[in-house]
Amino acid sequence: MTLPTSSRHGKVTRIAHAGLAIAVILQLVSSLFMQVPRGERPANFAFEMHEAVGTAALAFALGFWAVIMLRIVGTDAVRLFPWASGTRLAALKADLAAHVRALRRLRLPTYDPEGALASAVHGLGLLLITYMALSGTMYLIAPRAGYEDSTLLHLAMDVHEAFGNLVWVYLIGHAGLAVLHHLAGGLPIAQMWSLRSAPNSGDLPE
Repeated sequence: MTLPTSSRHGKVTRIAHAGLAIAVILQLVSSLFMQVPRGERPANFAFEMHEAVGTAALAFALGFWAVIMLRIVGTDAVRLFPWASGTRLAALKADLAAHVRALRRLRLPTYDPEGALASAVHGLGLLLITYMALSGTMYLIAPRAGYEDSTLLHLAMDVHEAFGNLVWVYLIGHAGLAVLHHLAGGLPIAQMWSLRSAPNSGDLPE
């Protein structure tokens, strides 16, 4: 099943998504091999790569935020962050219940790119990745600003390390569900990664 043209993400959204996804994957892979400099122990190439790609990840994350705020096609920001609306929280609860019922019947829930649950999870994922990229960049520039011993910086990096596992969970879950929906015919993966423009799918006003 092919999604209607009007529901496709615009080209700018797809570029931001692809750039951020690639950066996150490189960050996770480099984290497995990096050596954090401590005392006389120097950083290795994986750590230097982690820092450099982290800066790129922050740029893509901020670009994604800009796209969300400015685009005219795609998931509304209020769908991504429904936490302050009783109506949207009720829709989220109903969508979650529908997913649970489907899973109890051993069925894959119907794919809906505008669904309350999918949108909220995407919003949480963007918040998580933005925090990871922002805190990592803070760690990179803190010594140059004289704040390498800041209590706030150490707290931010403790949270950064703790949230690293959440990024793995989000990436594996997000990619895994995308593959399952693709195999079920509800989500053509190539569509999200294509850089070709589609009619009526521009995100940003001309």
